[in-house]
Amino acid sequence: MKLSVIILNYNVQYFLELCLRSVEAAILNIDAEIIVVDNNSEDDSCQMVKSLFPNVSLIENKDNYGFSKGNNIGVLQAKGEYLCILNPDTVVAEDTFLKVLEFSENKKNLGIVGCKLINGRGDFLPESKRKIPYVNAAFKKLVGNSDDYYANAININEINQVEILVGAFMFLKKAVYNEIEGFDEDYFMYGEDIDISYKALKKGYVNYYYGKTTVLHFKGESTLRDKNYARRFYGAMQIFYKKHFKKNVLFDLFVWGGIRVVYFFRKQPINKVKKVFKYIFISNSVHEELKRVLNKEVVLKSDIKNIENNSEIIFDANVLSFKNIISFMETNHLDTSVTFKILPKNSKFVIGSDDAVSRGEVINF
Repeated sequence: MKLSVIILNYNVQYFLELCLRSVEAAILNIDAEIIVVDNNSEDDSCQMVKSLFPNVSLIENKDNYGFSKGNNIGVLQAKGEYLCILNPDTVVAEDTFLKVLEFSENKKNLGIVGCKLINGRGDFLPESKRKIPYVNAAFKKLVGNSDDYYANAININEINQVEILVGAFMFLKKAVYNEIEGFDEDYFMYGEDIDISYKALKKGYVNYYYGKTTVLHFKGESTLRDKNYARRFYGAMQIFYKKHFKKNVLFDLFVWGGIRVVYFFRKQPINKVKKVFKYIFISNSVHEELKRVLNKEVVLKSDIKNIENNSEIIFDANVLSFKNIISFMETNHLDTSVTFKILPKNSKFVIGSDDAVSRGEVINF
């Protein structure tokens, strides 16, 4: 088998359904499998997978083991030569895996491959390509200066070597994953992607940023920015420094003291109230059930030209490819008053996320 796609899920049933629809479309011409590892979700995620995706291998954990252990459990069952570690709140294009596979097949010392990620508004996510977070860079990042944290010198549309990638999409050979001993289970959430990227580099492998395919990452779902986010993130950074950098008293005081100061003064995100005056349904026919539920003006269009302010665009995945949807979002994201949602194929809901700090919105009909 060529590819195993590992998706770790926790309480994001609707985003998982959308993700699985896109992954199924993306592996049609690949000898591949999909493995969903559920970390004891309290919603109907497992039942949804069983009823709608019978060909997906489902692992039902009896506890929430966190990101590292959950993914390691999935990889143990994987049969593919290559692995893709994929978040459940992502949408891949139909040719994403084909492109990354073609790129990877000819590379010597291939480590981990990441791709271009955009959020639910269509904005590029800078964590798609990062530098090693040496103490100076990490401390600057904690106080709001990310110049030395992200690999900004690499153009977002190019292919280049990079040091650190993000766990939402990580593509690598299973043999490499095993050699670097997978994700370190000392991390529960956050930091494990930095750690595994760094471990690959230390073993002599080369990590790559592949900017020729774009993956939608709603982000606020699997990494919700709640009141515990700062504590978990900064705690993960502590683990990373203890593991990989030479210890000394001054270093510890600088890092731990700085982390505590930033955590204390960190402002909680404020969710903005969204105003939608009109829905634009990108499809070839009106959806009457959806129109009744929205209870606002719904305009049927075949493109997203000349969109008015405070409109919400709903893409119909029954007639549009995921590649086209992602491209539409990526190239039409500058008007911050315009938001996006997707109607998955054969589904009774539309879904989207307008920022990276709060839960996305699901509208059932």
